[in-house]
Parts: sequence; structure tokens; C-alpha cells
Amino acid sequence: MTDAFTAPGRFFRGNLHTHSTRSDGVLSPEEVCRRYRAEGYDFMALTDHLVGAFKYPMVDTRDFRTRDFTTLIGAELHAGSMQNGEVWHILAVGLPFDFTPPDQPWFDAHDGSESAAALATRARNAGAFVAVAHPQWSGLTLADARTIEAAHAVEIYNHGCYAGCDRGDGFAINDLLLTEGRALSLVATDDAHFSEPDHFGGWVMVKAEENDPDAILAALKAGHHYSSQGPEIRRVEITDKSVVVECSAATSVIVQGKGTAARAIHGHSMTRAEILLERFRKSPWIRVTVIDAAGRRAWSNPYWL
Repeated sequence: MTDAFTAPGRFFRGNLHTHSTRSDGVLSPEEVCRRYRAEGYDFMALTDHLVGAFKYPMVDTRDFRTRDFTTLIGAELHAGSMQNGEVWHILAVGLPFDFTPPDQPWFDAHDGSESAAALATRARNAGAFVAVAHPQWSGLTLADARTIEAAHAVEIYNHGCYAGCDRGDGFAINDLLLTEGRALSLVATDDAHFSEPDHFGGWVMVKAEENDPDAILAALKAGHHYSSQGPEIRRVEITDKSVVVECSAATSVIVQGKGTAARAIHGHSMTRAEILLERFRKSPWIRVTVIDAAGRRAWSNPYWL
């Protein structure tokens, strides 16, 4: 089984969800890219809101690429209505410039709109990496989430939603979908608008052979990445009896699975932990969380048992 830690290449740090003055952000596309590059990111995606009021912006950031920094073309898509009556938010990274936007003048659900499921499918078929954005902030239900069958991933941490309203979590929806057999990966993002401290708080570490948009996109789709607020996950090895995790200095290493299945090891400056799998015999999947002394976390993608 190839995962982020056994795939060839090296890890590149990137943000997949960001906004600029082309929609409701406060900085120009050039300045957003400059700040991520200056902060040490290897890549980012500018994902402005694809609605009519902003003239359906598919922002071209190719001029802001450098020898050691690249950009992916993307957008935040809106269509249909969730059970709470609000419009859907779908993250799509790797879209072509000729992608046909939905008929969505503003952030209002309206009759006759394309369904979110159809829009997500169109985006995936066009070559994009598709993620369900900020489930907790949106008030997403499990029934809602089940409809987006084209999703590659769920946003399990959204730093902007954490900073703005303390609703940055997507784990409940994600774990229930995993238990139903959905093969999803996990992504942490900023959703930065630069109007509050909503930036540089959550990212993906993508394993690829080069920092090239096509290589990064392929690695995302293959699940060759993990998510972080700071800690590093360096290896996850699963045997018949245990999970071995190697990481940067941590105070807790936790393995989670279906329902109440979870086990943790706590300590000081741990860089290796081994957790027995006996508790997970009835779980079809597991994932790993690493927590450092500052409370920052890193999350693996799920492993299917």
C-alpha cells in the first residue's frame, strides 16, 4: 500500500483555500501569493467565490509562480441548497479556465439552481480535486454530505472558520462518511480572507516528485498528503498488531476509528509511538492525530483495515 510516507518524492507545504479582492478577500491576488510565498509555503490555490456578483472569477495566478513557489487554479463553487436552506460551498482545485460556472448570482439558494452534487461531479470530471468545505461552519448534515459523491476530501480543519466563529471542525461528518465506506481524504485549509487572523493556520503536506501544479494535483487525488497546524508526521506503519507512528516532538499520538474506537499514548517530546490495534478490530478504517506541546495538531489520511 502506497501512502504519503512511502510514495516517491518529498513533502511540499500548501494551502488549498484562499480568497482575494477578486471576491470577498481584502488583498490583491498578487499580494496573497506574495504573503504565502514569504511565509515559506511551496504552493497555494486562490479559490475565489465563483458567483455572478464577482463576475465568476477564475483567477489566473500563473504570473506569480517562481522557481520555488507554484500555484494551482481553483475556485469555491456554490449551487443548490443544503437542508438548512443555505447555499452549498464546494472547494475545487485544479479547474480549467474554461470551466462553466453555475448560474449563481450571489450566496442565496434559489429555485432552478444546479444541484451541488451535479456541480461537484462536473468539477471532478473537469480534472479538479474536490472537497466539501467547512462542514461545521455550513451547518452540514450527514444527509447533505452523502449527496456529494464526487468529493475527494472533506475539510477537517478550516482556520478561517475557527478564527471567525470557532466552527472550524469537519471530523464528525468525515468520520461518519468513512464508516459508511466513503474513500475520502482529509484536508486542512486556511480559507484566508486576510480580514482577521485567518491565515497560516492549517495546511496540507503533499508528497510529490516535484513542486509542479500537475504533480501536486495528482498527489492530492492519490491521497499522498497529510494535514497539519505545525507538527510533522514522518511515517505511519500498520502491522497485524499495531500502528507505529514517527513524528516531530509530540505530547500525544492518537489513533481513531469507527464510533468510540480510539487509543492514545501521551508523553513528553515523543517522536515515536506504537499503538495496539486490538481496539480497532471492528473498525474498517483508522486515522492518526499527532499533538504537540503547544496544542497544535497534525492528521493523517485514513487507512483502510
